[in-house]
Amino acid sequence: QLQLVESGGGLVQPGGSLRLSCAGSGFIFNVNAIGWFRQAPGKEREGVSCISSSAGSAGYTYYSDSVKGRFTISRDNAKKAVYLQMNSLKPEDTAVYYCAVVVSCSPGMSKSFGSWGQGTQVTVSS
Repeated sequence: QLQLVESGGGLVQPGGSLRLSCAGSGFIFNVNAIGWFRQAPGKEREGVSCISSSAGSAGYTYYSDSVKGRFTISRDNAKKAVYLQMNSLKPEDTAVYYCAVVVSCSPGMSKSFGSWGQGTQVTVSS
């Protein structure tokens, strides 16, 4: 069955960096767009970034305005993994980060099939 497992979160000081990983299994990884979402305490889950599948508009990426220029998404289909490199982290980036298969990589990205995973906690604090 489909499974996406997030890892790489932690505690980092403002201005620091983290690299999140998303490992997929149980589905054909390379034909699906993958997105990163985050949910801060008391807030709704929001789409942060996504990357298209290997077909069609291969390599297309999207970033929300709040992370554009600081975060970089990439994928390694051979390893069935998607990464989110997060630089210049700010306290407002503090959240649980989730990855998911998305219907399409676009500003209004939404989760496609499968359940949400456990996520990985990112805390930016001095």
